[in-house]
Formats: sequence, C-alpha cells, structure tokens
Amino acid sequence: MRRTSTRTVVVVGVLVALVLAGVVSFYASSSPDGLNKVAVDKGFSSTEKEHGVADGPLAGYEARSIGDDRLSGGVAGVVGSLTVLLLAGGLTLAVRRRGAGSERAPDTSSGP
Repeated sequence: MRRTSTRTVVVVGVLVALVLAGVVSFYASSSPDGLNKVAVDKGFSSTEKEHGVADGPLAGYEARSIGDDRLSGGVAGVVGSLTVLLLAGGLTLAVRRRGAGSERAPDTSSGP
C-alpha cells in the first residue's frame, strides 16, 4: 500500500479549507451568532458595545470593498482561513525547529 506524504495531506487540507470557506460561506446564515439571541432573550443585549475593528475591511464576515454579498462573504472566508492557516503553520514550524534544536545526540564516546 502506498503511503501519502505529509505535504500531500497538508496541501489537500488547505485546498479543502479554502473551497469550504469560499463556497460554503455563500450558504451560511446571515445571523450565525446564537449569543445575540441569548442576549436578547435574557435582557442584556442593551449592554452590547461596538468592537475596535468594526469598521475593518473584513468586519461582519464580509469584504467591504466588494459589492456582491455572496462574493464578499466568500472572499472574507478565504482571507480569514488563509490567515489562520498561515499563523498555525508558522507556529508549527517554529515549535518544530525549536524542538529539533534542543535535542542532543546521545554520547557514544567511551571516554577514559
């Protein structure tokens, strides 16, 4: 049986994530946050405050510079996914390199 390389698994995983983020986001709910419903139901929704990046380019699960809502959501999903994947990949590489540098080869000398 042929083994699949780690690189192939990573590339396929990234491609699947990007397709899901770009295409499946078209069908996502326009109000996905259950916390907002709970806040209304429990009566503390009036305490809601605007977050610091509410006017950012990807705020609200959309790319502000794109007029089409579906395309805007897909672009925001792809950019968000790429950001998370790059951060996770960079962290993984940093941890792997740090771990490899701290390992020492066993002492095989038979000193005096």
